[in-house]
Amino acid sequence: MSFQQGLSGLNVSSRALDIISNNVANTNTAGFKNGSAVFADVYAASLSGTVSDKQVGAGGTLSAVRQTFAQGNLTTTNNPLDLAINGNGFFIIARDNGPSAYTRNGQFDLDKDGFVVTSTGERLMGYQSIPDAGSRLPNEIGGLKQLQIPNVSSAPVATSKVTVAGNLDAEALSPKEAYPLLAAFPGALDWRDARTYNYSTSIQGFDSLGKSHEMTFYFVKQPEATALNTWDVFASFDGAKPDTTPLLTLKFTTSGRLDTASPASVTWNVDPARTPDAAQISSVLDLTGMTQTGGTFLINDIKQDGRRAGELASLSVDQAGLIVGSYTNGQTYNLGRVALATFRNANGLNSLGNNLWEATSKSGPAFENGPGEGLNGVISSSTIEESNVELTQELVQMIIQQRNYQANAQSIKTQDAILQTLVNLR
Repeated sequence: MSFQQGLSGLNVSSRALDIISNNVANTNTAGFKNGSAVFADVYAASLSGTVSDKQVGAGGTLSAVRQTFAQGNLTTTNNPLDLAINGNGFFIIARDNGPSAYTRNGQFDLDKDGFVVTSTGERLMGYQSIPDAGSRLPNEIGGLKQLQIPNVSSAPVATSKVTVAGNLDAEALSPKEAYPLLAAFPGALDWRDARTYNYSTSIQGFDSLGKSHEMTFYFVKQPEATALNTWDVFASFDGAKPDTTPLLTLKFTTSGRLDTASPASVTWNVDPARTPDAAQISSVLDLTGMTQTGGTFLINDIKQDGRRAGELASLSVDQAGLIVGSYTNGQTYNLGRVALATFRNANGLNSLGNNLWEATSKSGPAFENGPGEGLNGVISSSTIEESNVELTQELVQMIIQQRNYQANAQSIKTQDAILQTLVNLR
């Protein structure tokens, strides 16, 4: 029996060396989890099933190859679709020839159709639709889908509101008081003369086609003899002469604040002849942030809500797995969300190669959630998880298994020598 025992020892040492060699070979494989051998002894059972107190073992065997799903080191990259899981979980991968597979290797790219794929072409799974008003998504809200970055532009939006906030100088004279010989703003010929108004400010607005237009607002103080602390506001579109009637009249209290009894916002319906190829611009001018105090004229906030069309410029992924698209018009949209899966027994997964595992009855079913939900870890973008193989430890284990192999070979050699002695007896 010694030959059988020694041979089993050679087999298990050889298998252990295979596992160690596989670990060493995958030192640079992203997301790889190192394996270790689990050995068991072997005993021959009697026909009666009884156990003898003089029973001798029949050697050893490899009972399992256990993978260590410990976190590997994280390394940054320049690819925003390189994703690492910081904590528990697996990426879910769709396969053409079988059920979903799972991986810790987050080296992803976009294929020609915009799908997020692995280096071998399998597609990443996730939630393609997010209940967010700012999303632009190709599919309806539902379960897991193959993540695809939609090839759509950010649509233009016409300006519907302009907000201006700042201060008007309470010490300023009205143009009529400062220059009584000039025609009142906007004069027929000299309305561009800066002496006919006190201040002006401009902002770029957009029509329904996304074309830009200059919106200019003029502030003209009324003479104190006519009305105290009162300013007329005129509006010009693309440099055209403003209407002779003020768009809005602002009245301030003695404390420099707007008089709440008078409106501080108005709807400005731009002459449709100014945008003949687009829809008429109807924009609310909001001046509730204006004050009138002694000091210089200043505009501390001016904004509008329109924008031109934009194309997808870049992608990013946040910790919650949201894939965010940034467009050339400054807009951002949620384009999808990466999903992760966890298992009760990760060691029950079956290795498929190419950094993929599949679920088995031993692993149990996959529990699918977003990153940061349940037992799932979070996502680190522009990062890959390195192999968790400790090369120094593997080399030490290689030396140990080499000695075990030599010792088992020596036991066979010794048994052979004993047998030869028996054969030579006369």
